Formats: sequence, structure tokens, C-alpha cells
Amino acid sequence: MKKNVIILVCFLIVLAGVLFFIINHNNTNNNKESKLTEVKVAEVAHTIFYAPAYAAISKGYFEDEGIKIDLTLTAGADKVSAAVLSKDVDVGFCGSEATIYVYNSGEKDYLVNFARLTKRDGAFLVSRKKYDNFTLNDLKGKSVIGGRKGGMPEMTFEWGLRQNGIDPQKDLTIDTSVAFPAMEGAFIGGDADFVTLFEPNATNVEKQGLGYIVGYVGSWGGEVPYTAYNAKKSYIEKNPDVIEGFTKAIDKGLKYVKETDSSVVAKDIYEFFPELSLNDLTTIIERYKTNDAWADSTKISKEDFDHLQEIIISAGELEKKAPYDKLIYQGK
Repeated sequence: MKKNVIILVCFLIVLAGVLFFIINHNNTNNNKESKLTEVKVAEVAHTIFYAPAYAAISKGYFEDEGIKIDLTLTAGADKVSAAVLSKDVDVGFCGSEATIYVYNSGEKDYLVNFARLTKRDGAFLVSRKKYDNFTLNDLKGKSVIGGRKGGMPEMTFEWGLRQNGIDPQKDLTIDTSVAFPAMEGAFIGGDADFVTLFEPNATNVEKQGLGYIVGYVGSWGGEVPYTAYNAKKSYIEKNPDVIEGFTKAIDKGLKYVKETDSSVVAKDIYEFFPELSLNDLTTIIERYKTNDAWADSTKISKEDFDHLQEIIISAGELEKKAPYDKLIYQGK
């Protein structure tokens, strides 16, 4: 009887210890959570092209800076801009061209870019036909689903064509009527010869045996602040510490992805792409890494911002350049 009492007492002591640990652990997490500043972010697309940002979230880099990210998919740079301007979100993530359009519209509390993630176009050219040695000249006389008119994917693609002596209006037919999220389906169900697709869409088409990846649009467009984070001028002025912490987290994400084996990065961001296999995710991350798609740092140089605007002017979507010192945040 005495032995049973001792066992019971020991059990109750252990149970009390476990309960104390759980309660204390939960309180610690709750206290940590309550100290974080929530930042609502609208991302223009959900793609592995943005792997460094997802890595920054999964590795806890934002939490290290006192920030909790509330991420929302808002397809289309115009819709991202609208969400930021209306204060539905705090930060927008899209092509930098959107901030130029907003500034040129006369908006007083305009959008300012404060950190870039990618430095090249993220689209791959997918062909319905297999080519052993594809060149851009193979596009002559063909039809291509190119993306939304005025969007960076379409404008960068056309810039690359012009730089290689191909007239986008005369030498081929480019369909700009298809919305970005519908491009894969339009290609599969239509009769276009080519389509420009981000990942994982390009690999999805190839795995189904419905197309072949034949080129990387980013290699034809040069370096630009292709996708960057932006916020209203007033938000940045009121929250410089949040902007600085946010930028540091993205810088850490960029450094981590560039220096870490793609298979490890794939495991880190798998929660964002559970529909893919780890092998496919690893392959796609390595493909972007090999093609030097991600920025070396979050800083946006005047040279790269000018090149971005040259591409937009070439596409007929911009008459004069917007000022670098107003649209690119210089820090506190």
C-alpha cells in the first residue's frame, strides 16, 4: 500500500512538472507573439520565383526582427497597388513598374520601393514543340501567350526580342489578353505555339508532356528591380523601424537561399508548395539559382531602375522616367 502511495505521489509530481512546462512554454510563445508587429503583405503571385521570401518566413527571420507576416495572394500588380493604396495591406510585393504608374498618376501618397527580391524576369518560355537547339529566331511566324499588356513579364519578353533583332509586332503574334493566373490553362487548352510561364507552372506543363521549357526570359531582359516590396510614402515615414527590419529579413532570406543547397531550401519552403514533390521543388529552386534570378541584396541601384524604365518606355507604356530618389527608399 505504501509503495503504491509513493508511486502515485511521484506520478503527480512528474505530471505537475509537465503541466508547468507546457503552461510556461505557451505563455512564453504568447508573450513573444504579442510583441511582434503584424505586417500585412499582398503578393502578386505565388511562385517558387519568390523562394527567398518564403525562406525568410519559414526560418523565422521576420520574427527575429519583431515582425509577424500576414501574407495574402493578390493576383496582378495593379490589384496589389490598389490594396496598398486603400490600406487593406501595409506592404505590396509586385513589379516595380506599378509604383511608377501610381506616381505618374499624380497620387500624393504614392508607393515607394524599399527592397527588391528578384533581379531578372521569372518566366520560362515553354514550347508546344520540342527543339534541340532553340533560338529566339524560332519564334518568327509563331504565336505566343505573353502575359498582360503593361505587365513586366510581357514587357521584358518584348525587350528581349528587340535586343535580338526580332520585331514583336511584325515577326510573331503575341497574345496579351490572357490574365497571368490563366496562362497555363490557356496554353494547354489552346493552339498557341509558345507561352511564358513562371514556376511551378512551366514544370507542370512539361511533366504532363504538354510542352517543353526551351528558354529563360530573364536571360534576355537584363538586370532590373523585377519584383520588389513597396509601401505608401506615409507608411514608410511612420514606420522606419518596421521597414528596416523587414528589409533585413529579406536580405537574410536572399543570402540563405544563395548559400544553401537547393534540396535543403526545398524542405524549408515545402509548406508553401505542398502540391509539389521535394524533387520537383529542388529542381525548380536550382533552376532559378543557376539562372541568377535572385537579387544579391535588397538594394535597388539607379542603373537598374533606369533600365526598368527603358524597358517600359520601349513597350510604349511610359513617356518619361520617374525620379529614382522619390520611388526608391534610401533608408532612415
